[in-house]
Amino acid sequence: MYLFNVRVYGILVNEQGEVLISDERTENVSFTKFPGGGLEYGEGLLDALKREYMEETGLEVEVLKHIYTTDFWEKSSFNDSQIISIYYQVNPINKVELNIKTKKFDFTEKSVEGKLQSFRLIPVDKLKSEDLTFKTDQVAWVEFLKTVDKIEL
Repeated sequence: MYLFNVRVYGILVNEQGEVLISDERTENVSFTKFPGGGLEYGEGLLDALKREYMEETGLEVEVLKHIYTTDFWEKSSFNDSQIISIYYQVNPINKVELNIKTKKFDFTEKSVEGKLQSFRLIPVDKLKSEDLTFKTDQVAWVEFLKTVDKIEL
């Protein structure tokens, strides 16, 4: 049996030209990624993205544009499934009221279901693909940057 793990992520850039990223620690693994997560059975991609954003950040988002879908083999870092990730540019509908950190992996809140999470805002021109942990996020960021001059920030 082949296991597929479909993930959906949102790239949010605020009015100051800063991108929202998530630092997380789970199962003793630390990583930096875009907010988002796994598709649940019976759920569409956009509904999953909106749900994941609300669960992780408390933000209601509108989906603006598809950015990238994984086009290479990627094994999950947590199990034996194949990862397929889809990335969209999103805008917040409600006001951003996150506890924004300035240092990587600055976890001060209690863990939720064994997961620690904190958020940072990085200027678009300062975030490098290697600042993101997973190859899919790195490729999606490069693809996003190719469209920046065509997208309103």
